[in-house]
Amino acid sequence: MTEGAAAPGLEITESYRTGLIAAVTGLHADYYARSSGFGQKFESVVAAGLAGFCDRLDAPRNRIWLALHQGRIAGSVAIDGEDLGGNVAHLRWFILSDDLRGSGAGRALLQRAMEFVDAAGFDATRLWTFRGLAAARHLYEAHGFVLEEETSGAQWGTEVMEQRFMRPAGGGMKKGAG
Repeated sequence: MTEGAAAPGLEITESYRTGLIAAVTGLHADYYARSSGFGQKFESVVAAGLAGFCDRLDAPRNRIWLALHQGRIAGSVAIDGEDLGGNVAHLRWFILSDDLRGSGAGRALLQRAMEFVDAAGFDATRLWTFRGLAAARHLYEAHGFVLEEETSGAQWGTEVMEQRFMRPAGGGMKKGAG
């Protein structure tokens, strides 16, 4: 697909739906096994964290958006408004299936999440990722995130340069800018 082209049969939805935990975990496990050599430990951490988060989706500061492609879950992004504390949102589980990369679905998911963050009045949003995910980093920076810290780590079983990004309230844009 070309950058920005609308994927036929694409729908962005909000909230839980049956199969979400398995589908989103599977997207992460498949992609990161291929791209980064992550294995069972990574998949288990994603599944456990996502399952716990889904148990808290009734809280008003937690949301998840899904990209549905031809009726199946093919992408996600979540805002966890509780786990970091201090009125800081945590952007989590941002992933797309291979067939949606470059379709604009990632931009649409991230836009929904940032609109929610801004409307909810969070002071900042943080996310953790690692070096080498250029397309995701481009989207994060386009939505006002800046790199705060880089450190080497092997928590997923493979050594990577872990990165923490932060987006201030409103994406760092001054009132009236635009």
